[in-house]
Amino acid sequence: MDLPQKRKRISHELTNSQPSNREATPSTSTNGHAGGFVEGSILRITMRNFLTYDHSEVFPGPKLNMIVGANGTGKSSIVCAICLGLAGKTAVLGRGDKVGLYVKRGCNKGSVEIELYRASGNLIITREIQVENNQSSWMLNKKHASQKAVEEAVKELHIQVGNLCQFLPQEKVGEFAKMSKIELLEATEKSVGPPEMYDFHCELKTFRTKERELENLCKEKANFLEKAKQRNERSKHDVERYYMKKRHLDNIQVLEKKKPWVEYETTRKELEGVKKQREEMKRKLKSLKEAQEPLLRKIRSVESQLQPIEQQMKEKTASIREVSQKCKQKHDQLELRNKEVDDIRQDLSLKQTEEADRQKRIGHTQLMIRDLQKELQNMDGMEDVTPQIEAVNAELRNIQEEKAKLDGESLDLRRDKDEAYGEFIRLQNRLRSLEDMMKVKEDKLRSRFRDTYTALMWLRSNRDHFEGNVHEPMMLVINVRDARHAKYIESHIPVNDLRAFVFQKQKDMERFMAEVRDSQKLRVNSVIAPMESCSGRPPSRSLETLKRYGFFSYLRELFDAPEEVMSYLCHQYKVNDVPVGTEKTKSMIEMVIKDVQLRMIYTAEEKYTVKKSSYSNNVVSSNSALRPSQFLTTAVDVDEKRHLEEQIRVAQSNVHRIDERMAAIREQQGKLDRRDNELRAKKKKLSEMKGKKRQLEQKISTKQDSLRQMEQNKINLEAIEEETNAKIATVNNKKVAIMEEYLKYMQMKARLSMEKVYLALQCAGLSAEKTKLETDCRDSSSELKQAEVAYTKLDQIKNNLLATCKSLMRRAIEICNMIPGEAAVPEELHAAFSQLPETLDEIDAMLNEEKTRAECFTGLSDAVVEEYNRREQEIQNMEKELDDKTNDLTTYRQNIAEAKERWLNPLKQLVDQINERFSDFFRSMQCAGEVDLHSENEEEYDKYGIRIQVKFRSNAQMHELTPHHQSGGERSVSTMLYLMALQELNRCPFRVVDEINQGMDPVNERRVFDIVVRTACGVNTSQYFFITPKLLQNLQYAEQMTILCVHNGPHMLEPNKWNEKTFLRRAKRRPIS
Repeated sequence: MDLPQKRKRISHELTNSQPSNREATPSTSTNGHAGGFVEGSILRITMRNFLTYDHSEVFPGPKLNMIVGANGTGKSSIVCAICLGLAGKTAVLGRGDKVGLYVKRGCNKGSVEIELYRASGNLIITREIQVENNQSSWMLNKKHASQKAVEEAVKELHIQVGNLCQFLPQEKVGEFAKMSKIELLEATEKSVGPPEMYDFHCELKTFRTKERELENLCKEKANFLEKAKQRNERSKHDVERYYMKKRHLDNIQVLEKKKPWVEYETTRKELEGVKKQREEMKRKLKSLKEAQEPLLRKIRSVESQLQPIEQQMKEKTASIREVSQKCKQKHDQLELRNKEVDDIRQDLSLKQTEEADRQKRIGHTQLMIRDLQKELQNMDGMEDVTPQIEAVNAELRNIQEEKAKLDGESLDLRRDKDEAYGEFIRLQNRLRSLEDMMKVKEDKLRSRFRDTYTALMWLRSNRDHFEGNVHEPMMLVINVRDARHAKYIESHIPVNDLRAFVFQKQKDMERFMAEVRDSQKLRVNSVIAPMESCSGRPPSRSLETLKRYGFFSYLRELFDAPEEVMSYLCHQYKVNDVPVGTEKTKSMIEMVIKDVQLRMIYTAEEKYTVKKSSYSNNVVSSNSALRPSQFLTTAVDVDEKRHLEEQIRVAQSNVHRIDERMAAIREQQGKLDRRDNELRAKKKKLSEMKGKKRQLEQKISTKQDSLRQMEQNKINLEAIEEETNAKIATVNNKKVAIMEEYLKYMQMKARLSMEKVYLALQCAGLSAEKTKLETDCRDSSSELKQAEVAYTKLDQIKNNLLATCKSLMRRAIEICNMIPGEAAVPEELHAAFSQLPETLDEIDAMLNEEKTRAECFTGLSDAVVEEYNRREQEIQNMEKELDDKTNDLTTYRQNIAEAKERWLNPLKQLVDQINERFSDFFRSMQCAGEVDLHSENEEEYDKYGIRIQVKFRSNAQMHELTPHHQSGGERSVSTMLYLMALQELNRCPFRVVDEINQGMDPVNERRVFDIVVRTACGVNTSQYFFITPKLLQNLQYAEQMTILCVHNGPHMLEPNKWNEKTFLRRAKRRPIS
């Protein structure tokens, strides 16, 4: 088999097949198509900056195309190019959901160009993908076109990249077995059935849906029609009763119209009678008023005489009040003079008492002077105490100086204590704030990892059980220096380690886990620190060499942790060798990955993992976005906490030391105070002894001076008595003058009072006469008032009746629907009124009777009759609609029968052909397989499906192909053989199957490969793409196959520099080892 020559011929032929500049050069083939290609086959695939390719062209053959290459070389990239280049959706591939993700990393745009065979001229489809806006631009034969135009062109060539029966990418292989029977039938119809088969199926489902809708509609309308007839039959009796009630209501209406007219006439007659009574009472009232006039004139005469007398009485009363006021003033003046005499006599009595007291004090003072002189004579023989007093004063001065010194020291100590205590309080507050931050971290631990928190509480209570260091969960002991960097630490260290306890010794960890995990059944993680500390391990590269790329620190320098914890993280997660960068790092990431050659790096918002391909030594990187920090944003500085605790202990010691010194000073001050008091008492006693003689001399001198002063202050009582008598005589003379005026005013008051009595007698006589006249007048006016009341009442009744008449007239006109101002009753009402009673009582009796009869017809309304008439009309309409829908249903059933015949018979033939090929393939593999058309109900066309049943062992039964019953390899074999069964029936131009042989065992893989080669290289088959990363040895190949080997590596030539002849010539010159 001369495959290289075959590949050369095809490549040359495809290269010159572009319709833009020249016609394709068709070659003769057994099936009559150009070069063996069928309509819509792929002639060329060109990729630029697409996934792993910079630039590559693929020229597939017309039959089976075997695309072989190691994993990661770009086989599936060709599948992606076919799908996206033919307007397929990214969801078909099961990879990235955005088309921009298929452009090679670091490039702004990429393109895919596919040339399809077409008898009228090849079709070239070009798709250019922009990364920035995730948009695509399309071209058909080098001319710009819309995506819809491309989709239409692809559809005309029967290409269905969304149909798993035609296009089965690597990520969708497992989904084929998950397809339901219904989905498999639809995919098969679209793939191998005639173009109209799927349309007939859809038409049948639509017809069946409409048939069910019409059946349900006809059934609903028939039921509703029957219920409507039944309801109308029940309502018929109510309608008859309604019309009987209506007649009674008409009679009530006429009676109610006549009633206000009768009421008006009755009220009008009553008004006329009241008017006559009012006129008679008016004449009587006038005559009574004329008879009462003489008495009123006499009363007015008496009132004119009485008025001046009452005025004179008021004037006398005012004069009496004025004279009484003057009498009171004179009486008050007499009282004042009497008090003045009493005050003069009181002054004389005080002088007499004062002189007697002076004589008594003189005698007492003389006695005291004699006693003091006697005591002074007794003290002349006592010694001098001055030296003793001076000695006491010197000792007191020493004590005062010592006390002042102690007070100064005490003041300094108090100031030092205030400062030390203030510092202690400040340090305590700072420590409390750090402990509160630690409490926040513990609360997060408790809410997320309850078991870990329970184990933490146990550890804190039982630390004495362990020999080495035991560190609490890392999320509590790790302190990020800047909260903004916490996201790097949490992204780098797994959560399971963040909540793990760190042990220094293996024995301690085993004891801890035995307690909390085995005994308490808690889910807790623990790790052990390396035996040799790794916390100080240097990075592989100096940070200074990385700063030009935007790196500012290694992970280790972003946080603090205990020695064992840091050692474990450096050993396990290499935090000492993972640099952290900025946005500058992100902007030059390609250069960073190439130059730095570190396995893991961080930018401002992303994490990059760098690996080297085991096939090509190419550097492959992946990135992921950093998640916001959850646990480490709250940082507690352990060194600061430890330093604060030490400072607090020092501050407490200082306060205690100051308190002890102050207590000693207070004790010393107490001793000095007691000695001071003793000395002062002694000094007082000596001073008293020294000063007592001098005091006695001073007292004697003072008493003698006081005695001389008292003797000089003698009072002349005789002169004072004469002066007092003269003052009393003067006051008495003034009292006589005041008494004379007082008697004059009293006489004037008596005269005015007599005059007022005479006027009061005259006023009483006139008042009695006026009272008698008023009594006579009142007796005569009683009848007048009664007449006035009667007249007022009649006038009010007349006004009320007049208003009632007007109101009744308006009401009667309104009830009868007459024009306002129209007094005559219309003829039709007059005729109706003539047949009714004329009196109000008879009308009320008849009205009550009609109302009683109408009330007997309960539960009736206009709505009953309206509903009855409306339902009668609906019944007629529904009967017509039911006839129309029944005719439509008959027509639909005829259409369904015709469509079913057009669809089901060809479908059964197609399924039989598929089953025949599928069964043959399975028999050739010593297995069994069947394909049949399955439906639970022949009339439910949306429930039809294709059922695949397989059996891989002779002693087993046939089982339906499902995602769960068969193994992965068995599902792959079944899927592959079903697709091959469709190959000879396929009306699609090509089929793609990507790495379906991965789960097969070698025996089945060899059998399936033979079937694929034999079927895909047959006479009446279309183009076939089979992608695989590996092949078994000694497989059977066919001449019609095209082998496409995919290579990838740093030393690959560009496609335009590849020379096949040179490659073969060099290969032949190489010596065979």
